[in-house]
Amino acid sequence: MSIGTCSDERQASPLAGLTEAVLACRACQEAGFLQRANPIRPAVLDDARMVLIGQAPGPVTDRKGYHFAGPAGTFLSAWLDRAGFPAGYFREHVYLSSLTRCFPGKSASGNGDRQPSTAEIGLCRHFLDWELEGLNPRVVLLVGKMAIDAFLGKQPLERTVGRVFSVHGRVFVPLPHASGVSRWLNTPAHRALLDQALGELSRLRVELNL
Repeated sequence: MSIGTCSDERQASPLAGLTEAVLACRACQEAGFLQRANPIRPAVLDDARMVLIGQAPGPVTDRKGYHFAGPAGTFLSAWLDRAGFPAGYFREHVYLSSLTRCFPGKSASGNGDRQPSTAEIGLCRHFLDWELEGLNPRVVLLVGKMAIDAFLGKQPLERTVGRVFSVHGRVFVPLPHASGVSRWLNTPAHRALLDQALGELSRLRVELNL
């Protein structure tokens, strides 16, 4: 595809060409970060009302081929239910994305998944920028510390979860990692912060008619 054609497609539809570009990407494999690239197909939603950004695809997503196919998707859907959103909202109205598009593999210790490197995130960032520019969401959910740090700067979760941040007219709602593996939510004070975050999300649901 020529550069001119890509430009024409973007003007016709903000996300036109995104799926093909993501699925064709082998940047991390060619750079030696991955033995096998398997980019996850971007979501296609008729009525995307929020964007959700996670860290990276997990093994279940890698196998099934769609974002948040594993336990994290189940937790996040339940969290939106707690915030007062109707059943099915998570899959029907939330555009699901992540900092990187391929499963990074298991960690060297064998305990959990490997965190993508700064370089890997940089190689994928243009896809995320493309999605945010094209969708122009009023609300962005940042799931996990890596996603939060990428947009709000590095700081402890205790200083972000439970708060709402407005950056250049866009509202960011930080949430903790939702896979069920993280021990962060084992602490009562941290669970209270999650409750506070879901309360803020419920408020935004009403105020912004999400």
